[in-house]
Amino acid sequence: MYKRIFLIVADSVGCGTAPLSYKFGDDGANTIEHISEVCNGINLPRLESMGYGNITDIKGVKKTDNPIAFYGKMDELSNAKDTMAGHWEMMGIVTKTPFVTFTDTGFPKELIDELESKTGYKVIGNKAASGTEIIKELGEEHIKTKAMIVYTSADSVLQIACHEKYFGLDELYRVCKIAREICMKDEYKVGRVIARPFIGENSLDFKRTANRHDYALSPTGKTVLDSLKENNYDVISIGKIFDIFNGMGLTESNRTISNHDGMEKIIDFIKNRDFKGLCFLNLVDFDALYGHRRNSIGYKDALEEFDRDLNEMIKYLKQDDLIIITADHGNDPTWRGTDHTREYVPLIVYNGLGKGNLGTRKSFSDIGETIAENFNLESTKIGKSFLKEIK
Repeated sequence: MYKRIFLIVADSVGCGTAPLSYKFGDDGANTIEHISEVCNGINLPRLESMGYGNITDIKGVKKTDNPIAFYGKMDELSNAKDTMAGHWEMMGIVTKTPFVTFTDTGFPKELIDELESKTGYKVIGNKAASGTEIIKELGEEHIKTKAMIVYTSADSVLQIACHEKYFGLDELYRVCKIAREICMKDEYKVGRVIARPFIGENSLDFKRTANRHDYALSPTGKTVLDSLKENNYDVISIGKIFDIFNGMGLTESNRTISNHDGMEKIIDFIKNRDFKGLCFLNLVDFDALYGHRRNSIGYKDALEEFDRDLNEMIKYLKQDDLIIITADHGNDPTWRGTDHTREYVPLIVYNGLGKGNLGTRKSFSDIGETIAENFNLESTKIGKSFLKEIK
């Protein structure tokens, strides 16, 4: 049994078209391959040594016959391509009905009217938009009028952007809690309400801060995280894992301000924390800063930074530690629009001992099933454990 399992989700780093990609308009998408092509190669020596180049074609990353880790890829059972569905499936919940989105029309008048009435503020925006662009567009009006900037995206999200100084962070969190209550209604059932605070004095220097907060739906059933916690194992989250699971099944939560900060925190846990259970990290910058903004070069740089951090991380691994690296969906920056892309996700498993091909897994929940088997917990009844394959 592994004493400590470190699960890292490289948010949105998909690895190629999956069988149902066509249903989402994503037949042909491949996040990592297309980034490497647009950038004329990508330098990922540590991931290359782990077999990353064996999973899909990546310019600059070679295939290897002698990897130092186990590698493969996973398909998704959920009828979705969003963050919550991806993470929930990893922990044993399949989402059959996608969360409601309001990308084309904005939110219904009835929802906006109720939000204005219960918060005491007018709403401006109410459309699908880039978070950085909409504060440039409406930030000055917001400062003058205190009207809330409400917007959405291709995900099931209602985002509220307000100025930390002129509106107040606590007040932003208050109105987001009200929005969460409203969005619990069956006709809306928005996956996440997100507080998006920003600072600056005019449209030229507005920028979002690290004080984002997500108000998510709780998982629709029992997860492997719940089982771990019930059996007195440590369940430590780093990054937005707390928000994705609405705190359910966690024993400790740690916020991050960047991918690098998240990696520094998980390295610190490996070096200095003696715990028994799961440490679960999400690296959101890949998705939020580069995928949605269709910034292939920035995405490439972030991947190379991650590879360097990963190289540092494995130096401190103990004999009874296990590292699992995957993604929750794709977000091909060369693809049309700014939405996630439905793709396979990579699976890299490192214990410092074995190597091999884990093949194409049928569900993200194989990760949760492996964790459950390792700690002698009840089965997810969905996934297939690969624990015996990595011994």
